[in-house]
Amino acid sequence: MSHKRGRLSLTDEVGPLRENFLRQGLKEIAVSGEIGIRAVSLPDFHKDPADRLIVATALEGDHRLVTADGKILAWPGPLRRLPAGV
Repeated sequence: MSHKRGRLSLTDEVGPLRENFLRQGLKEIAVSGEIGIRAVSLPDFHKDPADRLIVATALEGDHRLVTADGKILAWPGPLRRLPAGV
């Protein structure tokens, strides 16, 4: 995970952080077979399987994805996205 690699700084443990987000209204989305199929079928997308699942999940539910990932932001596909920090 990014926080273990030093790319993401977390001041809280991940479990309590998740619980806090859920209390604030964050909705978790289960990865379905449809999302998995879409993830492996993304055209012109890089090979990172986690990024593929994230993008496919957003596409499947027509969600807007907030991310700082340059590869996802640069992808020319039909994803509704918002650069993090804006």
